[in-house]
Amino acid sequence: MQWRRRAAENGHADSCGQLAARMYMDGPYAREVGHAGEAAGVAASVGVMEGHDVPRDVLSGVVHWLRKGGHNLVDNLNGLRKESLEGSTYCCNDGCQVVGLLKEFKVCPQCKTARYCGDACQRLDWNAGGHKATCGTSVYEAT
Repeated sequence: MQWRRRAAENGHADSCGQLAARMYMDGPYAREVGHAGEAAGVAASVGVMEGHDVPRDVLSGVVHWLRKGGHNLVDNLNGLRKESLEGSTYCCNDGCQVVGLLKEFKVCPQCKTARYCGDACQRLDWNAGGHKATCGTSVYEAT
């Protein structure tokens, strides 16, 4: 997240958008790393506060990063709101089609980035070498 923040500070449009989305969805460390204190009140000034179930300071930071990246503010916020209400496929296990809200998915206790719909998908992905190759922990050894 800190590398993403650095790229966003330098105006990298994709990084700005990804940081904003992860902040909105309460991704691990995103709100702490992406906090933009200078953005306080930005969201209120553009009238985008209604209908979002995120704290006001977080929404201000999201707006800050979307603007910095040159993203369409209204379209992106509407898309984030829709995804947060309807859910999406957040499970890191390839092929898993479980749809749910981000907060319903279990986070890897070591890296805090990978998410899974449950223990079965986490073990399948771990034993297949998916997340195991990038996490650096041996919580789930192949049996």
